[in-house]
Amino acid sequence: MASPSRRLQTKPVITCFKSVLLIYTFIFWITGVILLAVGIWGKYAMFLTLIFLVELVAAIVGFVFRHEIKNSFKNNYDKALKQYNATGDYRSDAVDKIQNTLHCCGVTDYRDWEDTNYYSEKGFPKSCCKLEGCSPQRDADKVNNEGCFIKVMTIIESEMGVVAGISFGVACFQLIGISLAYCLSRAITNNQYEIV
Repeated sequence: MASPSRRLQTKPVITCFKSVLLIYTFIFWITGVILLAVGIWGKYAMFLTLIFLVELVAAIVGFVFRHEIKNSFKNNYDKALKQYNATGDYRSDAVDKIQNTLHCCGVTDYRDWEDTNYYSEKGFPKSCCKLEGCSPQRDADKVNNEGCFIKVMTIIESEMGVVAGISFGVACFQLIGISLAYCLSRAITNNQYEIV
């Protein structure tokens, strides 16, 4: 069984995916019911096909540009460090949350803080501490040595199997839905011309 800190790291990711899938499924059920009431299943099947193709293109683009995404994350995280303050803006809260949860400090290592205004005024933030309740100020022995970028990328890459599995499952259900919508559309169209 995974350690408690490992479960804390993956729980937000899995919860996010479940929420997206739930919303996604809900939207398609409502769309299907509306289109059923209107009686245009053929257009619903084309709509589903279009959505499937957009998702396929988005997945391909995400895979092709994954290195740019990593670089963008690293640059934004570095920027958040440089603009860090303890007043509680969303960037500073995000930096603190990442450093507390992953037990890391800085982008590549703890020395990244030395280039920030916060460090020159107050030293390391408390979220860099190895132990809870410490006040590291400028004592590098009290802070985590490993940088957060490597840890975040490791978690993302380790969860790619889950993301790929969920995506594959959603794609299968979409393809089944598309084929059933086409079958229903053909059955409705064929029955219109029967003599009653």
